Amino acid sequence: MTMTNPAQTSTRPSLRRRLLLGLLGYVLLLSTAVTLHGLLVNEHAEQLVWQTLLTAELDHLEERQATDANYRWRDTRDMALYDSRQPSDIPTPLSSLAPGVHDGIRVDGQERVALVRDSAGSRKILTLDISALEERERDMTLTVVGSALTLLLVLGTFVAWGAARLVKPLTLIANQITDLQPEQHGQQIHIPADATSEIEIIGHALNDYLTRNNRFVERERLFIDMASHELRTPIAAISGAAELALKSDNTSSAAPFIKRIRSSTKDVQELIDLLLVLAKDPARLQGMQERTSLEALLQAVIQDHAHLTAHKDLSFQVDNFPATDILGPPAIVQAAIGNLLRNAIENSDRGTIRIQVEAPATVIITDPGHGMSEKEISEAYARIARGGGDRGGSGIGLDLIARLCEHLGWTLQLTTTGHGTTATLALKT
Repeated sequence: MTMTNPAQTSTRPSLRRRLLLGLLGYVLLLSTAVTLHGLLVNEHAEQLVWQTLLTAELDHLEERQATDANYRWRDTRDMALYDSRQPSDIPTPLSSLAPGVHDGIRVDGQERVALVRDSAGSRKILTLDISALEERERDMTLTVVGSALTLLLVLGTFVAWGAARLVKPLTLIANQITDLQPEQHGQQIHIPADATSEIEIIGHALNDYLTRNNRFVERERLFIDMASHELRTPIAAISGAAELALKSDNTSSAAPFIKRIRSSTKDVQELIDLLLVLAKDPARLQGMQERTSLEALLQAVIQDHAHLTAHKDLSFQVDNFPATDILGPPAIVQAAIGNLLRNAIENSDRGTIRIQVEAPATVIITDPGHGMSEKEISEAYARIARGGGDRGGSGIGLDLIARLCEHLGWTLQLTTTGHGTTATLALKT
């Protein structure tokens, strides 16, 4: 587990695109439905026309034949009659038709509609040549489809224009929000004149938030300025007084208490330095960055914390350090490493604390203590993620170290082998 929160790039579609796709989909669906409905109505009406026309013609034929036995049907250019009593005259495509009206029958290269009726012991098939009508119908269908596509194109253009105009005020506000600079004071969102009432409410709410945030930032800046001076001055005075007291009389019974005061003031000084770093924007910390030898810092940290092992059966194993320069505030780097070393000492009673450095700039501290269980490590990470919790013991605590790593682009990882805990701190070079 690593104490980092990588930024995620949003891939969500824009509101304009969603509106455009939604409206275009609606227009396409509506145009398709209207076109299909028109074609179905036309086909149904066509069937009714053919059925009515052929039925009336065949009824008239049967009535004439019933009143005049010598009446004979004569085929015209478009209409022909076939009788089952003369099966040799019935074309093959018509011979297998069931009673009723049948459309789109190809006979001798012509497209025909046929009415099949069984009456008086015979089957009569009356056909009508509709080739010319079907050709016109296909032309009309193409015209309808072309009109629908043209309508879709025109409506799509208007929909795209309308969607762009609709979301333009919101887009302008979104762009202004994107362009906001954290270091600039007194920024406000300009509400477009053509904005809707909802967008106006959003704009006013954002401006109110920016105003309150500016006041908050100003209060924080004043606090940091005062803390930098008002807190450090008395701490420096206490530390100086403790140093003078130890130099003047290092053998008195008060010496242990004076040393405790000196140690505590140093811890408080480290805490103040860390909090002041965390209170500043990461971009503004560039001026505090210094290129420092990691080996020199580690030697100083080990020397400063050696006294904590006085009443314990502990020793340090310091591996050969590669020549490594790091980039960061030296005091903060020293405080972070010192806190990890202090935790290792406090959680161990006997054995060897191993200190390693791996390229490019990773400090590894392994203690021989009882070790943290997976549950304890998970709870530590959860507490760090919440930004709180008991620091446990002295020092600035793992929670603040984790916040510092996030702030400066470092990473902190805790692992356990069952017999001890390993803290891995990766710094920037």
